[in-house]
Amino acid sequence: MDWWIVLIIAGIVIVAGFLLGYFYRKYIIDTRASSVAEKATTLLENAKKDAANVKKEAIIEGKEEIQHLKARTEDDIRKHKSELKRIEDRLLNKEDSLEKKSSYLENKEQSVSQKTNELDTKTKKIDEVLKKEVLKLEAIAGLTREEAKAILMKKLEDDAKYESAKKFREIEAKLKEDSDNIAKNIISQSIQRCAMDHVSETTVSVVNLPSDEMKGRIIGREGRNIRVFENLTGINIIVDDTPEAVILSSFDPVRREIARITLENLITDGRIHPARIEEMYEKASKIISNEIKLEGEQAIFDTGISGLNPGIIKVLGRLKYRTSYGQNVLLHSKEVSHVAGIIAAELGLNIKQAKRAGLLHDIGKALTHDIEGSHAVIGAELARRLNEDDEICHAIEAHHNEVEVKTILDVIIQAADQISGGRPGARRETLERYVKRLETLEKIATEFTGIEKAYAIQAGREIRVIVRPEDIDEDRAMVLARDIADKIESEMEYPGQIRVTVIRESRAIEYAK
Repeated sequence: MDWWIVLIIAGIVIVAGFLLGYFYRKYIIDTRASSVAEKATTLLENAKKDAANVKKEAIIEGKEEIQHLKARTEDDIRKHKSELKRIEDRLLNKEDSLEKKSSYLENKEQSVSQKTNELDTKTKKIDEVLKKEVLKLEAIAGLTREEAKAILMKKLEDDAKYESAKKFREIEAKLKEDSDNIAKNIISQSIQRCAMDHVSETTVSVVNLPSDEMKGRIIGREGRNIRVFENLTGINIIVDDTPEAVILSSFDPVRREIARITLENLITDGRIHPARIEEMYEKASKIISNEIKLEGEQAIFDTGISGLNPGIIKVLGRLKYRTSYGQNVLLHSKEVSHVAGIIAAELGLNIKQAKRAGLLHDIGKALTHDIEGSHAVIGAELARRLNEDDEICHAIEAHHNEVEVKTILDVIIQAADQISGGRPGARRETLERYVKRLETLEKIATEFTGIEKAYAIQAGREIRVIVRPEDIDEDRAMVLARDIADKIESEMEYPGQIRVTVIRESRAIEYAK
């Protein structure tokens, strides 16, 4: 029974709560909602009033801004109109001015055209008169127009040479002030520090015999010995009426030296027959081969050069038996090496490289009997094959201008070669060639006009020309020296260089009585 009571009470409480909630919502919440709606309506009306006020104020301010913009725009338009008016006035003025100028130019053109026509007419008349005058002048002078032009061109050319000679002399004098002392110092030191003895050799060697009976033994029965000897050595034996001597002749100095030693050993031994000749030839070949090697090593020791290929050393030693104009080529090469080193030292360049190129510059002469071509080109090719430096190879090839000079080393080797070969006593010529060269020099010099006398001096390495001072002035003397030098270069062949000195002297002579 108790749970039914509880259930009834619970139902009553639920119904009571429901009724209370309904009345609370109905009266209290609805009352509050109506109050909030009224407030919202009031706020909305106030906001609309404020928005209307703001809109009015914005419209008023916009109208004022429009008025200001309109005023400024009108001012700008007035200014632009004024500027356009000013430009228009200026263009009108220019147009008037151009019309006036155009009219003036038309008048001027007519005037110029008229004067041009008059000038053409006068020019034709002048040309006709000039032709007549030219014909008269040609008849009077006895020269055609072309001949007169040639004479005038010759005169202009002479005057140009004269003026260029004056300028050249001024420049040369200026250069000499700075360069003469340095050049003389370098050359004098080179020659002084490298003076060497030179042995004059020829293409023959003389072998002395103990008696004339030995000539027959050298020839042998039916010429057997001499044939074997000549075939084996590659030289010619000249047996003539010279007492107690025979001559060995060959252009190859190494072969000639081997043959000389072979024959001297045969004469000393006394047994001369084909087998003995071959034996002595082998011994002599070994002796010369060893001597060539020693000479090559001595040359590089004397010049202080290292690192040369053994093949180059051997070829270098062969130069001991080679002569050029009577000058021993190995001694000449060592001298050029020393001179090149001195010049390089004075110029602040690589001394070792200069000495190396100087020593090897004539190495091709050792092979000219076996290979055709210039010794400079042969030597350069040999040096390249034996891995020498390209700059040194080019200096060897260029020392006689076989190829174009490119580096300062090329110039140094050329200068050192000329110093060594051109100094007095270095080279020997035959008397006939020497006299002929002197006569040719003097003949070339005296072919020019204004020459009084010409003398070849210093073994033909200088020609001194004495001119008549009334015919040749100082500036023309410079031109004359240049012309003589050019003619010598084109007509003569000579070692080294030839100095041309033109002497102009005026003397005033009077006698006291």
